[in-house]
Amino acid sequence: MNKISRRAFVLLPLIILFAAGTMYLLFSFYANGAKWSSSRANRHIYSSAGQIATAGAIYDTQGKTLAKTDGGARVYNSSRGVRRATLHVVGDPAGVISTGAHSAYKNRLIGYSFSGGLYGLKHHGTGRDLTLAVNAAACAAALKALGDFNGTVGVYNYKTGALLCSVSAPTYDINSPPKDLLTNEKYGGVFLNRLISGVYTPGSTFKIVTAVSALQNIPGVKSKTFTCNGEMTINGGKLVCMNTHGRISFEAALNKSCNCAFAQIALELGADKLAATAKQLGFNTPRKADGLNLATSTFNLSGADELALAWAGIGQYTTLVNPCHMLMIAGAIANGGQGISPYVVEKITSPGGVVTYRAPTKKSDISIDPMIAAELRTLLRSNVEIQYGDSRFPGLKMCGKTGTAEVEGKKPHSWFVGFSLREDMPYAVVAVAEHAGAGSGAAMQAANTVLQALDGRR
Repeated sequence: MNKISRRAFVLLPLIILFAAGTMYLLFSFYANGAKWSSSRANRHIYSSAGQIATAGAIYDTQGKTLAKTDGGARVYNSSRGVRRATLHVVGDPAGVISTGAHSAYKNRLIGYSFSGGLYGLKHHGTGRDLTLAVNAAACAAALKALGDFNGTVGVYNYKTGALLCSVSAPTYDINSPPKDLLTNEKYGGVFLNRLISGVYTPGSTFKIVTAVSALQNIPGVKSKTFTCNGEMTINGGKLVCMNTHGRISFEAALNKSCNCAFAQIALELGADKLAATAKQLGFNTPRKADGLNLATSTFNLSGADELALAWAGIGQYTTLVNPCHMLMIAGAIANGGQGISPYVVEKITSPGGVVTYRAPTKKSDISIDPMIAAELRTLLRSNVEIQYGDSRFPGLKMCGKTGTAEVEGKKPHSWFVGFSLREDMPYAVVAVAEHAGAGSGAAMQAANTVLQALDGRR
């Protein structure tokens, strides 16, 4: 008996080691199985040209085919305008555009599952179909509205998170890539989705953040007045406003985008309070949207003097903002203070026609006090009614803020961020037109164009 016990005791470490190894193997398979199965060495998936040849189809939210497999090759939408407009959200089969569906959702397209591996692909000969939230026609309209400017346009439903438009320029037609794609500077950054991976100086769109901070921290700020003489001298340096506004109220300062007023507000707030509000609204925090890593928006006032603080309060200094992040801030204001995370994939359908996934609505960590969000909605609605004019956004009941972001040695970037208050169009929009000048120009035009394209009453 003792002999048997001793043998069992000797075997116990081996049993524990075997169990640990099994657990490690299962964990590794769970964590890396999808990656292993989609390796380029797997000839079940890739063609001789190195492209995914067995992937399911990709559709827009209206059921239009954006990409599909035909005869072992990937085939795209018949419209050149749609192909160019949806390039960055659909991506390329080789995976060069890392945030496109072909790369970011490759495992879903090939039909991989933890329990079945690639059995579905072997059984059906094709992967699963993805329906994206984007509206291809609206994307094409947005790209056309950007004209010759590089930049981005994004729209999402701030109640559900559906990303209805995701356009980035420069772009190209995947059916006929230009021969000088890699050498011509006009295609610089062409593989980057600027909505997801880009950052820009925000210009006066950042005054939304400063306004939130003022409403949170300065008692009675809505009844205060500020003085604008066209410029301010701070610590021996100058901060310049685009106009001389004289005595101006808080609401009028936002309407007219008065730099002097918002510089004074930033100085009254101080660096700590303004930085705390920026953090609350998601700055300096890595975040994802449907599994895609968004470029991190940065706001840093460490070591900033009063002049730098004043510039930061009006959206200049060293601040950089990701357009999709700014879209989410606008959405949080529109949605009563609760931010919603955007999603790209609306649903996944098996080869047998069964819907295996529907995108859930997920709250983000961006939040604003509901009362302050209501005050911001009123102020941003006032911007459109009083300053820009509802005629710039026919029938949309629009709220918004323009931005003219100064870029050293070049023409400013044109920004617009806003949202519709129509019950049937709970859409937030962001548009950036690089080196296009004032925000009331190209960016505002692109924002209106894409929302009009999404208006179901037309």
